[in-house]
Amino acid sequence: MSVGVVQLRRNRADTLSVASEGVMTQLFTGFSAQTPSLTDLDSRARDIFRRVVESYLETGEPVGSRTISRGGVQLSPASIRNTMQDLAQLGLLNAPHSSAGRIPTHAGLRMFVDGLLEVGDLGEEERRTIESRLFAHGRSFEEALGEASAILSGLAGGAGIVVTPVREGGVKHVEFVALGADQALAIMVFDDGTVENRLMHKAAGVTPSSLQEASNFLNARLRGRTLNETKAEMAAELDKARLELDATAARLVEDGLAAWGGGEDAERALIVRGRGNLLADPSAREDLERVRLLFDDLEQKGQLIGLLDDVREAEGVRIFIGAETRLFSLSGSSVIAAPYMTGRQKVLGAIGVIGPTRLNYARVIPLVDYTARVLGRMMDG
Repeated sequence: MSVGVVQLRRNRADTLSVASEGVMTQLFTGFSAQTPSLTDLDSRARDIFRRVVESYLETGEPVGSRTISRGGVQLSPASIRNTMQDLAQLGLLNAPHSSAGRIPTHAGLRMFVDGLLEVGDLGEEERRTIESRLFAHGRSFEEALGEASAILSGLAGGAGIVVTPVREGGVKHVEFVALGADQALAIMVFDDGTVENRLMHKAAGVTPSSLQEASNFLNARLRGRTLNETKAEMAAELDKARLELDATAARLVEDGLAAWGGGEDAERALIVRGRGNLLADPSAREDLERVRLLFDDLEQKGQLIGLLDDVREAEGVRIFIGAETRLFSLSGSSVIAAPYMTGRQKVLGAIGVIGPTRLNYARVIPLVDYTARVLGRMMDG
């Protein structure tokens, strides 16, 4: 089996289909080259394998031969046990305890997702819920991203994650507005019509004229340039500009640029909602060490952003399962993520769900896909 992430594309009929992608080069570790494919399994093994995985994803419990036989398989428990043993020898199932039933390995889950998973679609009520929450009146860009993460964490039962966009568009207008004795609001309008606001510290004694002077200075130099271009040029120019600006206004310019961050990976925001959902599963509570490792993974901001940035190159939902990525090799978690983009197909960022490998893939995939598309429409304004 070619090892990779799963990409969910939309065809002309707007239905969902699954297709395999290639190997990731940085975070992806892959499975053994000896991992079998579905074509290596006969119809009996394929049917029993599918039933084991579906039962495990539904209950979170190891699946025994009697459970499969009660599900309508016309085989004796002994024959089912023999087939499950064969699947275990192929690396698709394992037994957490000697006397327990079987659970799918990460390689087994990958095979199931690639070839056997039947993806459903969202009901009208869920679609309306997602749309109404994202299009709430007066919601800002940052609030929309946070709300999208919260929606996924609530509906999917994992932790919702969103990586903010890399800002590549030119700047149209900049303004600084005093909010109080020690705070100011930095407002930036981009060429594509997007507005971003950042709170920043305002030193004592800053006057309205200094705020206006700093705004005028940036508007004269930023117009049409990206933040990265501005950061590269502004440091040297500020030394000369101090002759034109008073010290207070010069400091406002520096602080304002720092508040936006310029879109570098180390400075981009990673929004996470719903960590508590990861402890809601009784089986997860029994394995607190695994959950602790998952929490540690969530704190690896740079690696998670890098993982989600790989999603930016996709045309649909991508799935990362457990040991496939070095980031989750210890906690054994899964990520289901999709890019959100404008109507002109310009990718802005990525959104997804992280949780145990026992995620309900058939439900979470369309949730992530639809939320990403609605978020993209909202960003179009």
